Amino acid sequence: MTDETNRRTKIDWVTFAISGGFLVLFLIMSVFNKSLMGEWITSSFDFSVKFFGAFWQVLLLATFIVGIALALSKYGKVNLGKLNKPEYSLFRWVSMILCTLLAAGGVFWAAGEPMYHYLTTPPLLDEQGMSKADAVIPGLAQSFFHWGFTAWASLGTVATIVLMYAHYHKGYPLKPRTILYPMFGEKIFNRKSVIGSVADIVSIIAVAAGTIGPIGFLGLQVGYALEYLFGVPDTILTESIVIIFLVAIASISAASGVDKGIQLMSRLNVGLAVVLMFGMLILGPTLFIIDSFIGAEAYQIQNFVRMSLYRGDQSWLGYWTIFFWGWFIGFGPAMAMFISRISRGRSIRELILAVAIIAPLVSNFWFASVGGSGIFFEMKNPGAISTALNDSGMPAAVMAIMEQLPLGMVMATGFLVVTIIFVATTADSMSYSVAVTLTGDAHPSRWLRIFWALLFGFIAASLLSIGESSIQTLQNFIVVTAVPVSILLLPPVWGAPKVAKLMAIEQGIVKDTKATSEEEETQPEAKSV
Repeated sequence: MTDETNRRTKIDWVTFAISGGFLVLFLIMSVFNKSLMGEWITSSFDFSVKFFGAFWQVLLLATFIVGIALALSKYGKVNLGKLNKPEYSLFRWVSMILCTLLAAGGVFWAAGEPMYHYLTTPPLLDEQGMSKADAVIPGLAQSFFHWGFTAWASLGTVATIVLMYAHYHKGYPLKPRTILYPMFGEKIFNRKSVIGSVADIVSIIAVAAGTIGPIGFLGLQVGYALEYLFGVPDTILTESIVIIFLVAIASISAASGVDKGIQLMSRLNVGLAVVLMFGMLILGPTLFIIDSFIGAEAYQIQNFVRMSLYRGDQSWLGYWTIFFWGWFIGFGPAMAMFISRISRGRSIRELILAVAIIAPLVSNFWFASVGGSGIFFEMKNPGAISTALNDSGMPAAVMAIMEQLPLGMVMATGFLVVTIIFVATTADSMSYSVAVTLTGDAHPSRWLRIFWALLFGFIAASLLSIGESSIQTLQNFIVVTAVPVSILLLPPVWGAPKVAKLMAIEQGIVKDTKATSEEEETQPEAKSV
């Protein structure tokens, strides 16, 4: 048996048992006492929002600022992963990045969130005497902020730099605990390390919760769409069949690995999404979408720091900004590992710009195309979108927007397909990341990847069978699991610049001033000459 095979078969069974067992326990408790489980999670959610909300806001803002500073500095030239040439083309690379966070919820929220913020202007941005026409830009800007620069920066910038250095340059396992390497050194990889094990376990639980939620919501959205478009009854059975179909796609993709299945799915996904965006532009309110995107982006940038650190309305913050920040933080370690795997050969500058600038701008334009169109139709005909949204939720909002367009049936079917592929891409990439966490290897066993994709789908279908409120409970649970993960993501904020400096010295981008001064001290005669 080769060393490669040996490494792949070394599974951390303790982490596997605790994280998997915790998820199964969550499901069992939801089945037998849904109300009690809901109460526990709600109280934990309130605690997390109250005591960690401000910390998360500062953490995400600091992560973004440090990442941009590194990209603009001389350290931006540092090459990552010990490869001189990138493994993937720019389009394939960015596609795989985009199909993670945007897929995790962007499809669901793109139609609904801008409309919510348009109907009720966020408290920070609400001005006395504001008309409905005036509320368009602030409403879109708030959505842009929640799916924008700081959100994306938390997923694959400073933590990714630390991971790539420790894994590719130092040869340590690709695990969440590796993020702590600059702080604890080699001892963090000891199997008896409690801190290391906790880091891996909480990261798996958080990313599982963050992935199961969108899978469950996919079942709800596709079930609604199938009834709306084709008259298929929207029942638990229909929703479960949708999830089974989704998980089958995700399992096949995960089994094929990053180089084949995940890459192919991502390219297909982004291609279809681009076609739909152009369809919205051509068939929808073209000038309104473009003007709103530019205006809301400028408004967001102008108010970026205020929106980042707003602490006024606690209930609103908990329902919106802090909820999203908790969700994204929960994805952080797994996303950083996934991006580490696909970013070899890229520079720090390329990494930061792709993740923290390009991906947010694309996400924001997606929101402007879908949500902006919804706002336009709502302004022209009040109730056209908001009635469906308030009565039946976000799945209905997407269909209501498509109904207003020429070729609405075609566009709605396209959104249905993109939604399925989007979530399947999240499921396969996150099941891959969990498998990597358990093995520490960038090429984990195929059965392990498939197992986690199946487990995600099974839990989501089971929660739906209990009731839609169970998925809502899981959404709150996502925020609770983000508490320990947020502590894990703090050290890279100051560790990434140190690591970037070490790599810059290795690659001759900067001089080792300490070594130079020591050399000069040992050669005083040469110095005097």
